[in-house]
Amino acid sequence: METKLRYVAPPVSPERALRVFTEPERNPGIPLDLDLVRALRINRSAVERRAATIPTRRTVKKEWQAAWLLRAITCMDLTTLQGDDTPTNVLRLCAKAKSPVRPDLLDALGASDIGITVGAVCVYHAFVPIAVAALQGSAIPVAAVSTGFPAGLNPLPQRIEEIKASVAAGAQEIDVVITRAHALAGAWEALYDEVRAFRQACGGAHMKVILGSGDLATLVNVARASQVAMMAGADFIKTSTGKEPVNATLPVGVVMTRQIRDYHERTGYAVGFKPAGGIRKAKQALDWLILMKEELGDRWLRANLFRLGASALLTDIERQLEHFVTGRYSAAHRHPMV
Repeated sequence: METKLRYVAPPVSPERALRVFTEPERNPGIPLDLDLVRALRINRSAVERRAATIPTRRTVKKEWQAAWLLRAITCMDLTTLQGDDTPTNVLRLCAKAKSPVRPDLLDALGASDIGITVGAVCVYHAFVPIAVAALQGSAIPVAAVSTGFPAGLNPLPQRIEEIKASVAAGAQEIDVVITRAHALAGAWEALYDEVRAFRQACGGAHMKVILGSGDLATLVNVARASQVAMMAGADFIKTSTGKEPVNATLPVGVVMTRQIRDYHERTGYAVGFKPAGGIRKAKQALDWLILMKEELGDRWLRANLFRLGASALLTDIERQLEHFVTGRYSAAHRHPMV
């Protein structure tokens, strides 16, 4: 009988555990375990019932809601990925990233001295040098979408060169797009090799692997693609490009976070999670924070392990914060993005 080998993580010392809680050790990836991947099954009805409880079972009100919304801002990848992007828009976005909430609101909230900034600024490769220069000295990283975003169908050598070019231009994070056809065809070895090549090209830049969950047809494919991406060395797994007809949904979030939890329990490596696309309201941001807290714990409520991919979201969060301070809702134009 053939013996199947399963990766077993080395024991973790208390000192190492304390260090990686605040700054997780980067996931180096592990050998592809096809037996584990193919054995994954998802109970769709149970997942949908679990997801349906998230917006209804918990509520966060008053000062606690304001605090959670400030936390959401610190976990936000402030994004502009439009065909009409210009250098001026990117510069304005970077200015907003450094000062995402009006100073008078921060003063009223008692949060003016805690240094609220977003988690990153996400742009196309062409705007990476502009964003890097604008954010210099702020400690806010620049994330570049790469590998033929959003379709991910460019030739593999071209996609790898695009990653290297973005890293050379100063991007500290790279959002890569998988070939969805690999997942749809069950070609898990091909997907693993592809993501592994992306990881090697990223070098020291952190890699967020976009699954395009709305294109993957089933939750089983989402779960299997999540595991393969993490085995190949993903620092984050991300739901969507934001360009699909269906983007980040809570059922997909339940599946992906549980795969992260399983991978962490098996290997000791913490992988981050980024829902993206369609998250426009403060209430949605709270739902995602609640999901993270319940499924993965407080450790995943920080920017090093959780990001919200959004553009319009920040405007609504600022409006909610002003309502908390003044008791009145303001017009959106009082909180311009750019």
